[in-house]
Amino acid sequence: MEINGRNLPETVLLSIRSRHARKAKATPRKRVNDAEMVVASYNVHKCIGTDRKFDPDRTARVIREISPDVIALQEADNRFGDRAGLLDLARLEMETGLVPVPVSGNGKGHGWRGNVLLFKRGSTVRDVHQIKLPGLEPRGALVAEIDLDEKRTLRVIAAHLGLLRRSRSEQARVVLDIMNSADERPTLLLGDLNEWRLGNRSALNTLHTTFGPTPPAVATFPSGLPVLALDRIMANRNGMISAVEAHDTPLSRVASDHLPLTAFVHL
Repeated sequence: MEINGRNLPETVLLSIRSRHARKAKATPRKRVNDAEMVVASYNVHKCIGTDRKFDPDRTARVIREISPDVIALQEADNRFGDRAGLLDLARLEMETGLVPVPVSGNGKGHGWRGNVLLFKRGSTVRDVHQIKLPGLEPRGALVAEIDLDEKRTLRVIAAHLGLLRRSRSEQARVVLDIMNSADERPTLLLGDLNEWRLGNRSALNTLHTTFGPTPPAVATFPSGLPVLALDRIMANRNGMISAVEAHDTPLSRVASDHLPLTAFVHL
């Protein structure tokens, strides 16, 4: 297997060497101005950490560390049975000001097929769509348009793509179909895209016409020693995203098998 021109053993070795050079970011980065937003994508692994403990409060503490304006969560519901949500969203709103994008007909679940999209209280959400993605696994995308204020509107697509390469390619085409043209309103794609390949076989190539060029790959998996860039933050406009990085703290390394991915967004 090759990752960005290197084979997997080389990538693991580079991650080990660079681990000592990375600084934990236990406090949120400062915004330059009010027009700058912090967005994030986080696969919370059903709130089960690398220590195999189920701890939703720990997951919520990681989200508080990030202090995002918009965050997409994956695997925030039980996958089987009644698909009940796993986080205390009312408490999370009280502590962070984040409220979930509403979804319909989902029983006890937080989001759509495990996808939860949270945004800062005070914005207005409209035109919410729940998209069923093709494939053998139950995968989905949540699409919402958020009026940040009277002048700024942002479309967000929160997605969790499948483990099979053929499914990912089909799912990427569905995501692309959501976009009517490359020059539409500012749009972010957030999620666990499960794609570590960057060459011709990558499902991300399907997205390049609208969401290209792809920002630099940032390893987020596994959280203890990240070598694979499974999580992505992408935009349909050049210069809209900056400072993409993994939120690497002592807490985030144990709270899930993925590190959160964060970025600044300029509108």
